[in-house]
Amino acid sequence: MTVCIEKNVLQELITLLELEEIEENIYRGQSQDLGWGTVFGGQVIGQALSAAYRTVPPGRRAHSLHGYFLRMGDVNKPIVYTVDCIRDGKSFNTRRVVAVQYGKAIFNMAASFQEPEEGFEHQIDSPSFPGPEGLASEMELAEANADRIPESIRKIVLCRKPIEIRPVKTMNPFAPKKIPPARQVWFKTIDRLPNDPAVHQYMLAYASDYGLIPTALYPHGYSFWQPEIQIASLDHAMWFHREFRMDDWLFYVMHSPVAQGARALCRGDIYTRDGLLVASVAQEGLIRYRGKAS
Repeated sequence: MTVCIEKNVLQELITLLELEEIEENIYRGQSQDLGWGTVFGGQVIGQALSAAYRTVPPGRRAHSLHGYFLRMGDVNKPIVYTVDCIRDGKSFNTRRVVAVQYGKAIFNMAASFQEPEEGFEHQIDSPSFPGPEGLASEMELAEANADRIPESIRKIVLCRKPIEIRPVKTMNPFAPKKIPPARQVWFKTIDRLPNDPAVHQYMLAYASDYGLIPTALYPHGYSFWQPEIQIASLDHAMWFHREFRMDDWLFYVMHSPVAQGARALCRGDIYTRDGLLVASVAQEGLIRYRGKAS
């Protein structure tokens, strides 16, 4: 049985995303190893948004971000984030963030922030969905298949995570079947977060990268656990519509409308338990099949 050292994993993640200031508009972040040997894309998105937040006036909120993954990140090397203050207006602030390792950019992002204001409001009908109660978590599903997880990463995969994820429908990643390219999960942090809305936004940015691109593998009967599959995020866009709390249950509806040319587009909408749409996500990913043609 895998034994993990008991620690406050949520506080570790909060600290990871808060960054260290090393010079004006320059910040440094550490990395966490999730078992793949490379930096998790959601971590870089969350840290880049956190860095941008450090340069905008208090009270302004991120409403959108657009980022590109340029190189794989090394989990054993700190990441330096430089923030370029492109524009400071009466209502909006625009920031450009570049993440650097070994003197080269691994990620760049543009983010826009807005002074809160009133305006027209509407929302299309939200989908009907079951609540999170009674659903098994991804951790419980991983434990049920512990013997099939590669031994080299088993301990990391089975250790307690700061964000609990409960899929509506389960799919065995070690024996995938062809199903429609859609996925729905509930998720939230395992404990309460500070009341700062910025913390909830960059925590959601971090979580929004979980399981999005693998949705495109569903109709082909493959999963990212299979060695013949190479998968990587190419870009990530996100829009924040309303304030929310990451320590309350959120419902993430994902789907992949198209895959072509070794790339797949995936989209996602994130709702509160009451059906309010709080964020939208779009991501394109690289998907390569390294096995023999059938």
